[in-house]
Amino acid sequence: MANNHYDAIVVGSGISGGWAAKELAEKGLKVLMLERGRNIEHIKDYVNAHKEVWDYPHRNVPTQAMKEAHPVLRRDYPLSESTDGMWADETDCPYVEVKRFDWFRGYHVGGRSLLWGRQSYRFSPMDFEANAREGIAVDWPIRYEDLAPWYDYVETFAGIAGTVEGLDVLPDGKFLPPVPLNVVEKDVAARILKAFGGSRRLIHSRTANITEPRPEQGRANCQYRNKCILGCPFGAYFSTQSATLPAAMKTGNLTLRPFSIVKEVLYDKDRKRARGVEIIDAETGLTYQYTARVIFLNASAFNSTWILMNSATDVWEGGLGSSSGELGHNVMDHHFEVGAQGVVDGYEDRYYSGRRPCGFYIPRFRNVGNDRREYLRGFGYQGGAGREGWSRAVAELGIGTGLKEALSTPGAWTIGMTAFGEMLPYHDNTIRLDHSVRDKWGLPVLAMDVSIRDNERAMRKDMAADAAEMLEAAGVRDVRTYEGNYAPGRGIHEMGTARMGRDPKTSVLNAHNQVWDAPNVYVTDGACMTSASCVNPSLTYMALTARAADHAVRELKAGNL
Repeated sequence: MANNHYDAIVVGSGISGGWAAKELAEKGLKVLMLERGRNIEHIKDYVNAHKEVWDYPHRNVPTQAMKEAHPVLRRDYPLSESTDGMWADETDCPYVEVKRFDWFRGYHVGGRSLLWGRQSYRFSPMDFEANAREGIAVDWPIRYEDLAPWYDYVETFAGIAGTVEGLDVLPDGKFLPPVPLNVVEKDVAARILKAFGGSRRLIHSRTANITEPRPEQGRANCQYRNKCILGCPFGAYFSTQSATLPAAMKTGNLTLRPFSIVKEVLYDKDRKRARGVEIIDAETGLTYQYTARVIFLNASAFNSTWILMNSATDVWEGGLGSSSGELGHNVMDHHFEVGAQGVVDGYEDRYYSGRRPCGFYIPRFRNVGNDRREYLRGFGYQGGAGREGWSRAVAELGIGTGLKEALSTPGAWTIGMTAFGEMLPYHDNTIRLDHSVRDKWGLPVLAMDVSIRDNERAMRKDMAADAAEMLEAAGVRDVRTYEGNYAPGRGIHEMGTARMGRDPKTSVLNAHNQVWDAPNVYVTDGACMTSASCVNPSLTYMALTARAADHAVRELKAGNL
């Protein structure tokens, strides 16, 4: 059994893991990054980045064999020929659905930083205060002011395109020039602003696609191809491969080990500290141990919690960090697939160029200021406007020249928006280890028992009605609301299960993301979240990780870890 020592071990290589590796390596620590899946090298391994629909055998439509092999992925967009092999193998890595949970995982170097939607928003002061104000779950142990300088820090490095709006509900950041709104979106924005007296705002998306080149990082600005999910050979969007991994490697302090499934954190009962991790080599099945002075768990929310639950079980039946009774509890996601769409007249002589990687955003306006609803918290909208293309006529029976001419003419302008709502942190929304089901490597799997409740269901009514109200006020015709087949997990924003807090009796982590029961173990991915807000959480993971890494290095130097 091998036994190699490092200053720090980072488990996981996605958005937060990449940041942990970069920060720790740049601060002089010798760092081992462990990734359970294969390596994907920047540019070289983006095998589909330049393909078009017609380059795929089945025009990028999943085959029956793919659907049979991926019963969860087939539920939504992730399953396609273009991304085949980029998502976790459900046969090798099963899980148990006590209640339906759509878990879309990326097991490879870079994780879901290669697959994410890149929407990058700050939590607001209101978000950090909501639990305490409303008596929900536990209070965040930090406030917006604690994280604001770290938001500045990660935005400056990652590159976030957006606009300064001066909204309390959506704090401004360090922005690159925005990805422009098109003509219809600009006019609809003006009409919404006027119709609702400024209380509702349609603004540019805030996206981690750089709009100015970053030659010092080897990144070119966005090419407006909208192929981000295939890997960007230009490095135009922020990912581990394009940004944090090269920076960490440049220091000479990082060792990357793919195909390394972390089985458990090794715990020293006498010192009350972790001493390292034990892994299974995913290719050979052999077991190895690596030791370190500090460990960062960034394997994604549920997998980081899985590792904790499978560690130190001789001390705590529920695993390392379970002494509070909160490990594995308080699962959150963003519930969505509710909104409205319609047709916009009067712009038939206007078009746009390129394929933008994003659209517009409408920040939360419910339960803000003097607005009070029958539910707690709120929601924001993501959407866009565009002209219908050739696919609008697929059902028609025309043939010949007339059909070709019709399809070469842009169709009607349409606009739509989808709401993303906050889910409350319910204690009985849980994940747990199920030892009756094992994965390919003989490890127990997770069982998911998660559902939305009356608060979210009441919110969803407004999520649809408000979208329609805004479109109609903006002069959009044939407005229709819709609600899809949402199940928890589908937002791909899983959060909670190892929450931060002020008291070791009611939380797993302290204000610096340290496990109360082992302070040299930090958890800075989605597992740490105390509440969910309604905005995409990845930017907050980045800021929390950079902050925690800074704390860890200072604590190491002080001899406290």
